[in-house]
Amino acid sequence: MSADVFQTEAWFAYLLAHGFEQPPLRQGVWQLSGAAQGEALCLPVMQHTPRGAVLALGNYYSGLYGPVGAVDRLERLSAVQWQAAVENLRSRFDSAVLRLQPLDAESAWLAALEKGLRSAGWWIDRFFCFGNWYQPVPKGGFGVYWAQRPSALQHSVARGRRRLGKAGTWRIDLHTDTSAATGLELEQAIAAYQSVYARSWKAPEPCAGFMPGLMRLAVREGWLRLGVLWLNDQPVAAQLWLVYGGKANIYKLAYVQGQEKLSVGSVLTAALMEHAMEVDHVREVDYLSGDDAYKADWMAHRRARVGLVAFDPRRLRGWLAAGRHFAGRIKK
Repeated sequence: MSADVFQTEAWFAYLLAHGFEQPPLRQGVWQLSGAAQGEALCLPVMQHTPRGAVLALGNYYSGLYGPVGAVDRLERLSAVQWQAAVENLRSRFDSAVLRLQPLDAESAWLAALEKGLRSAGWWIDRFFCFGNWYQPVPKGGFGVYWAQRPSALQHSVARGRRRLGKAGTWRIDLHTDTSAATGLELEQAIAAYQSVYARSWKAPEPCAGFMPGLMRLAVREGWLRLGVLWLNDQPVAAQLWLVYGGKANIYKLAYVQGQEKLSVGSVLTAALMEHAMEVDHVREVDYLSGDDAYKADWMAHRRARVGLVAFDPRRLRGWLAAGRHFAGRIKK
């Protein structure tokens, strides 16, 4: 089983089909181990130019990147197997540069990949991508978690609920893979999400159909947690969370401009947080990308997501690319 929702075959297939304004020139998989070692383990990759850098199959829609398959097996690959894997990369894609991002800096599979590339003679380096705020679920669940939050956040949510009550009739609908019993119910929830997003402060999606299709995929795969806050029968806040492998990923959120005094976003986040901890029993909630100030109120921990770049110095293209990269690092 892959370690993260963004490392599943379903995610990569959907992203490739619907998540690119301009599809990559070439896409495929870098086979790290085959059926002879058990379940195949591979990295979905792409190229934008002939003989160009081999890149992670991902973009601004990707919260994380990693191999498809049982990632712990990477640590058991021998130097000979790594040499074969690198030869496979070179022959399939005719490239001397590998660039993967965003990655979990602490993951064992990344350390194994770096070791394997070095053993095959490649030069490697890491670079910073973005900050990632996350919250391990404490023993005692949501009650303990909420008691640990800043008092300003607690008061904001309580005040928002009171103001919503004074403003009219409000409710929160939470749609999951089990609650979306009919296609009509899901489509109505998707329409509500799109209505909120269109009236929010956020720019239009680069790929207009990506989010509706992702919600339909999430139902089929069992990932969907779509929350909509309604006020007087009008949707005023919406959030899409993806739950997989014991982790809740806060993927997209929006609220209607002009509703800030009602704290509709915070009220909805608190409700989804409680559901993730008390019903889904996740071990972690992840805010994915960005160092927005408000995330520190909701999450107790921050980590870096990084990128990996690797060069084949036995090829002139690799040697020159490495020279440019490391010279730029020295200048900074």
